[in-house]
Amino acid sequence: MKASPTLAANLQAVLTDLIELHLQGKQAHWNIVGPNFRDLHLQLDVLIDLARNLSDDVAERMRALEAVPDGRSVTVEKNTSLAAFPEGLISTHDAIDRIVAAINATVGTTRKVHDQVDEEDPTSADLLHTVLEGLEQQAWLIGAENMKP
Repeated sequence: MKASPTLAANLQAVLTDLIELHLQGKQAHWNIVGPNFRDLHLQLDVLIDLARNLSDDVAERMRALEAVPDGRSVTVEKNTSLAAFPEGLISTHDAIDRIVAAINATVGTTRKVHDQVDEEDPTSADLLHTVLEGLEQQAWLIGAENMKP
């Protein structure tokens, strides 16, 4: 099977957001300060690994479909749906809110393209289910730190 331009573009959109999520996770990981620093520092490692692995899975799926993934920084910066992450030190509370928003933006992109992907290639849609499952779990685990009962 060879990906149509639409399928390739949809998978590229998810790839772009996963790469940016990985980078924002690292930025937060390096610069968080405040209460529960250690726990968040370690939890961000889990998110970073997940985003990096999922981006690799999506890029390799694209290649299997003869599409060409583009992970260049210029492409990611131009096309990501994630809001920019601030430079400098950031409180754990603010980092949690920003990272959960970044996860949710990536989930939003994935859900937005899902049905079109599924119409053309159910196997790629299955990969998107894996993306959604992993990211939604991370949004819950990280976001629970700032939740109130």
